Parts: sequence; structure tokens; C-alpha cells
Amino acid sequence: MRSDPDNIGGAVIRCAGLTVLGTIARRVSCRAYQTRPVPQEQVMQILEAARLAPSACNQQPWRFAIVRDPELRRRIVGEGFLPGITMNWAIDAPVHVVIGMERSLVTHRLAASVSGVDYPWVDIGIAGEHLVLAATELGLGTCWIGWIRPKTVGRIVNWPRSIKPAVIITVGYPDDSVVGPPPASRRKPLTDLLKWL
Repeated sequence: MRSDPDNIGGAVIRCAGLTVLGTIARRVSCRAYQTRPVPQEQVMQILEAARLAPSACNQQPWRFAIVRDPELRRRIVGEGFLPGITMNWAIDAPVHVVIGMERSLVTHRLAASVSGVDYPWVDIGIAGEHLVLAATELGLGTCWIGWIRPKTVGRIVNWPRSIKPAVIITVGYPDDSVVGPPPASRRKPLTDLLKWL
């Protein structure tokens, strides 16, 4: 029986005529990009998707630096990535979205110390995933990169010390001659991940 990512358990999720689960199923980490630039309108669309993300107490801790300058992208890859994993492919991505975190005192420091939940990291994850799903829907490839030196990246994008870089998401048109068709999902089956009570 064929697995239909748009019809999970008989439920179809649609938003403005598009299937949400279909977009989620199509999202893959892209590590080969075409050099053609991403139009400003599309960059703004994916940023708007990130901006609309929910956050703890609506604090919206995310900040975005959009890096299109080739020399700054080279510096981010050469200086801002941690050693040990070669990711020179990221230089070719025409857009680097640096997502930074600006914490509030009450929600992000005091509440987190009581609950043990580091809320801004949850919020950054939600906003980032909104961004990559919007990019997928537009035919763009993305890849999350958390293997970074936050202080170095912060200096490269000229952020104040109050904003801590958390992740970089590369964005661009996939180079299908290198990437090929999306691989079969290597995700664990849902039955291994859930518990009914």
C-alpha cells in the first residue's frame, strides 16, 4: 500500500488549498544549491512565516540576519562554523538566515529557572520550522545548521551582545543535478514514538 503524506490516518490537513502534511513530507535538508539568487519577495515570505510563529508569553525572542553577501557567507562558513564537519557546500547557498535569540528577563530567565524549560529554544525551533516549511512550499531548499560559534557569528552579522545566534538556515534553489530525488524517509515509525493514555 502506498504511503500518502497528504492523507495520514484518513485526515487531510489543508491550508489555502495546500496540504500541510504534504509540505512537511517534502521537506529535506538541502546540501547542494544553484547559484541563482532567491527573489526578495520569497525571502520576505519565508520570514513572514517565521514571524507568525507562536512563542512563550508572546515574547517573540527571534531576531533574523539575512546574509546574501558572498564574502560574509564565506566568513560564516569559514569562521562561524565549528571544526570537524566540513560544510563548504553552505557557501553556495545564496541566502543564510541567521536566527538569533534575545531573551526577556521574566519569561526566558525567571520562568525557565522555575520550570526547567528553556522557552526561547522552543520558540526558535518553531519559528525556524515555519521558515523552512514556507521555503519548501516555494520550491526552495533549506538546511538547519546548529554547529556554530555563536559569538563569532554574532560579530560577523554585527549584532549586539544581547542577541545570541542560535542557528543558521541556508536557503536557495536545490541543485537537482547533485541532490537528485528526495530520499525515502528515515524517520522512526509513529508506533515507536507514542504512548496512548
